[in-house]
Amino acid sequence: MRQNIVAGNWKMNNTLEEGVTLAKEVNEILKANKPNCQVVLGAPFIHLTEVVKTVDAELVGVAAQNCADKASGAYTGEISAPMVKSTGAQYVILGHSERRAYYGETNAILKEKTDLALANGLTPIFCIGEVLEEREAGKHFDVVKEQIEEALFHLSAEEFGKVVLAYEPVWAIGTGKTASPEQAQEIHAFIRQTLANKYGAEVANDTSILYGGSCKPSNAKELFANPDVDGGLIGGASLKAEDFHGIIAAF
Repeated sequence: MRQNIVAGNWKMNNTLEEGVTLAKEVNEILKANKPNCQVVLGAPFIHLTEVVKTVDAELVGVAAQNCADKASGAYTGEISAPMVKSTGAQYVILGHSERRAYYGETNAILKEKTDLALANGLTPIFCIGEVLEEREAGKHFDVVKEQIEEALFHLSAEEFGKVVLAYEPVWAIGTGKTASPEQAQEIHAFIRQTLANKYGAEVANDTSILYGGSCKPSNAKELFANPDVDGGLIGGASLKAEDFHGIIAAF
C-alpha cells in the first residue's frame, strides 16, 4: 500500500549542532501532534548518525541526500550505500535536480546508485523532473518518462515496489514559482500511468509519488488533495520546524 510521505531535504544547510536541534524540534512537535503521514528528514552525511539517535523512529525516518555509485574503494570523498546504511538511515535521496545539474549525474549513474541503495536495504527517494526550457517546449512528459525508463525500468516489480518517486518541476525550485495543483496532478497521473504500462496497475497504485517544487504550508493542502500526489519533498520549508510541520499537517 502506498504511503503519504513528507520528506525534508536540508541540502547543504545546518552545522551538526543546528541539525540536531532542528531534528529535536521536529520530533517534539510530532510527539505532541501525531502525523498522518510518514515523515523523513534528509540530512547531510555528517548529521546522519546523530539525527538517527535524536528522533523517534516510530515518528521520523532519516534519509541521506545522496550515495555513491560504487560500493567501496579508492573514491576519495564519496559515501557508499553501505556507509549510509550503517548510520541507521533508512532512505536515500537520489537524482535530485541539483545533483543532475551541478555534478553531472546521468540516468546511467543513477541506475547504479539505485541498485546499490536497494542492495543495502535503503529506500530510494528517486527524483525526476524537467527544466523550464523542456516544460516550455512541451517535452516534460518525454523527459520524466526517459528518466524513469533509463534509471529504473531494469528493476523487477518487487524491486521497484521499494522505490519512492519525487517529481521536481525544476523551474519551481527556489524560484518561488509552484506548479498549479492541476499541473502537478497531470504529470503525477502521467508518471503513474507510465509505471502501470511497465509493471501493471497494482505496482503503479502502490508507488508513492511526491511533489518537490516550492511546497509551503500555504499550498500543501491543495497540492496533496490531488489523487496522484502522495506528499512532498520539501526544501527550504523543512529548515524551520514550524513551517515543516505546517506541511505535514496538510494530511
